[in-house]
Amino acid sequence: MIKPVFSLLVLLAACSSETTVTASLGSDKPPAAVPAAPAMTAGDLAEKYRAGDLTVEEAVQAYLDRIAALDDQGPALQAVLTLNPNALEDARAVDAEAAETGWRGPLHGVPVLIKDNVETLDMPTTAGSRALSDNMTERDAPIVARLRAEGAIILGKTNLSEWANFRSEDSISGWSGLGGQTRNPYSLDRSPCGSSSGSGAAAAAMLAPLTIGTETNGSIICPSTMNGIVGFKPTVGLLPRTHIVPISSTQDTAGPMTRSVRDAAIMLTAMAGTDEVDTASADSDSNKTDYAAALTDDLTGVRIGVMRFATGDVPEVSAAFDEALSVLEEAGAVLVDVEKKDTPDDLGANEYLVLKAEFKATLNDYLANAAPGVESRSLADLIAFNDADERELVLFDQSIFTQSEELPGLEDETYQTALASILKATREDGIDDMLTSNDVDVLVAPTLPAAFLIDAVYGDNYDNKGVGLGWMAAIAGYPHITVPMGSHRGLPVGLSVMAGKWQDTDVLNVGYNYEQRSEKIMTPTFARGPMDVEATSAAVTTWQDTDGQ
Repeated sequence: MIKPVFSLLVLLAACSSETTVTASLGSDKPPAAVPAAPAMTAGDLAEKYRAGDLTVEEAVQAYLDRIAALDDQGPALQAVLTLNPNALEDARAVDAEAAETGWRGPLHGVPVLIKDNVETLDMPTTAGSRALSDNMTERDAPIVARLRAEGAIILGKTNLSEWANFRSEDSISGWSGLGGQTRNPYSLDRSPCGSSSGSGAAAAAMLAPLTIGTETNGSIICPSTMNGIVGFKPTVGLLPRTHIVPISSTQDTAGPMTRSVRDAAIMLTAMAGTDEVDTASADSDSNKTDYAAALTDDLTGVRIGVMRFATGDVPEVSAAFDEALSVLEEAGAVLVDVEKKDTPDDLGANEYLVLKAEFKATLNDYLANAAPGVESRSLADLIAFNDADERELVLFDQSIFTQSEELPGLEDETYQTALASILKATREDGIDDMLTSNDVDVLVAPTLPAAFLIDAVYGDNYDNKGVGLGWMAAIAGYPHITVPMGSHRGLPVGLSVMAGKWQDTDVLNVGYNYEQRSEKIMTPTFARGPMDVEATSAAVTTWQDTDGQ
């Protein structure tokens, strides 16, 4: 059993007065004052702009200073991989525009950090790999372009588990050849999970009010719950995947990672919509809505399916879940216990086959159209690059790459049979059946146990203790939100809400009502633990509060 024992001797008041932190363990960087985050949420930041209490340039500079103090120095979270060289210039332009013509909307002037497998015109898109260090495509993914159109400031790119955790069966969540090891702000020896590791840690540490992650299976939800933030994985196809480094045409999606459900809803509203390149998004325009406007003040009449079978073997998580159910009931919801659905014994093996087959096909297509500076033009090229590179294979191999390369194409009958099987098991025989047979609108469960230890020797060594059912929503391509639900020995745990295709509004609304009544989001402690920093990163440092705790 994972026992999160860690030091609580050092605390950082992340949203209060300035605190001085010192980098040690060989770092020659001087102590840096950590400025308070300009706001807890994007909504709070927008209010300050409109009240004249803060300019966009001042806010962007404060976040850049905060990144310097907490990401580069001090606890050295290593959540941010690249900073946008134009961020301050863009901020000044927004200030000038707002002074002349007023504010456009809720995202105008709000800084956003983007996971570094999503293309941005002003920075390279690397998936954390040294092979893509020169992948300067000079174009925005549609979801980024839509945020810019709303006036958002792209602050930079976040580190991620290299290749979105799809290179090795022994990979380390949060580690990439380019970015090193991202660390969990609640305990620096604990995993930030992945693959949207940097986005989760950055949102938790308030390095930006908004971040973007991507998910194939768990890569938004896991780092969100383990870093104590809100993470929303939408229905696959609601957001276009165009110009995002792919794994799976069936399961891939981007999604918001924030400190409030309303912020996530605002981001989703801006990013949703059909894109002609991504055929999976064809029905997005006819299903999207204003997700923030759709949030309600109570849950009267909403029927919630309770998946008690997914509470697992962690008493502290079960207790937090029971408390969460009481909150939902007080909000007017009707709670209905649902029974566990049997799934085929080969479900996991079939999903793995599908992902590897789709990875080979979609990545080969992406690399063939990568920026001119990228030499690797196929998965086979990547395998050769990694074999020759001095850093890429230091900590773990590329077993998933080599297995994927050996598979036939998507026309193969074995792949098609496996795909049909996993979709049936998780859709009509899974979530759809649990919803309809119990006459419920959404399903709830604890998300996962608390964060596990970073292990640079054996890789992710994580037993979820039977907690959660997020994998079913991931395979089905259905919406799933995690919202902070409390903590287990100081480490965050989350509440999951899931539903069927295009029920994104229902999922957000239940999460929102729970969040507003429970107020479980926490402030990171940046506690020090016994992580072997030299083994997991080239530039991780420990830190101490020089004011003395």
